[in-house]
Amino acid sequence: MTIQPAAMTAAQTDQTTSRYDRTTITLHWMTAGLVIMLFLLAEGWGFVPREIRKAGQSLHISLGILLAVVLVARLAWRGSAGRRLPPANSGLLHLAAKAAHHVLYLLMAAQVTLGFLFRWAQGEPFAFFGLFDVPAAFAPDHDLAQTIGGLHDTVAWTIIILAGLHAAAALIHHYALRDGVLRRMLPG
Repeated sequence: MTIQPAAMTAAQTDQTTSRYDRTTITLHWMTAGLVIMLFLLAEGWGFVPREIRKAGQSLHISLGILLAVVLVARLAWRGSAGRRLPPANSGLLHLAAKAAHHVLYLLMAAQVTLGFLFRWAQGEPFAFFGLFDVPAAFAPDHDLAQTIGGLHDTVAWTIIILAGLHAAAALIHHYALRDGVLRRMLPG
């Protein structure tokens, strides 16, 4: 005889295993992929020759602009047409999950903003995959660039840590609680 975790009823299982819509899932995994790639690029360019570093920085900037677009699309979709599922948890777990999601959105918006400000404060031009340039919004200020760069780095690490906890929670739901929460966001 097997015991369902937390004596889950068929209705509860149905609620937690229903999936988000395709657009929500796509935007979620695009966000995750972009955040990981941006972080790995930034952490890795100190280990490569200057010519490759410049290309990595250019790619980082382009992917950062793409993250800004995906983030705006994700927030617009979530606010208008995105599928809303019933909460997988109740009480403190629900509040913690909701708070973590809101903090991740705020941190990503702050990170994109800091990225733009950092580049402008450096006084260096930046382009989106070589297709168009993003004009400077203000004059270069190298002291400000250092401050913003430090904040950009701190926010990046905070996002990675919080996203890692988010992923760990999803895996705990999947493998320990077996409640179908991870399946809600998986494609297919």
